[in-house]
Amino acid sequence: MKHIKSILNTITNKPQFNSLAQHSCYGKFINLLPPRFKKAIAFIYIKNETLFIALSHPGFKMELNYNKDLFKDLLATVQKYAPECSKYKANDVILFNSKYHIPKEKPKESTIPYYNELSTGTFYMNIEDKELRDKFNRSIELIQKNLS
Repeated sequence: MKHIKSILNTITNKPQFNSLAQHSCYGKFINLLPPRFKKAIAFIYIKNETLFIALSHPGFKMELNYNKDLFKDLLATVQKYAPECSKYKANDVILFNSKYHIPKEKPKESTIPYYNELSTGTFYMNIEDKELRDKFNRSIELIQKNLS
């Protein structure tokens, strides 16, 4: 019986599935990056020995521009330790802002506040006005209802 790893290797080594191997190498490169750079990169690709890095936000461009050598070194590290990625070489790094990157939305949390009843519902009422006394009694009933 074949193992899943051997089946996947057979599939990814076929020429029609070359983009799967390429995507796997790009994923290995991105996983080597520090978390602050991972957040800044929308996607990457290599074309004509140039590493193109699409940014998720224009504010990251200056910081990543100073670290182009880091990207080249990390790509060389991926080639060294992952032989299937040896054909993806880059002599130059180009950073650009991606207009097509859609950030993943986090599930929205409910913003409706729920509070516990803090009152015990015991009031001392020395009120002669019948209408005001009825409103206080109604408030006591509501408090008792919320407590149970």
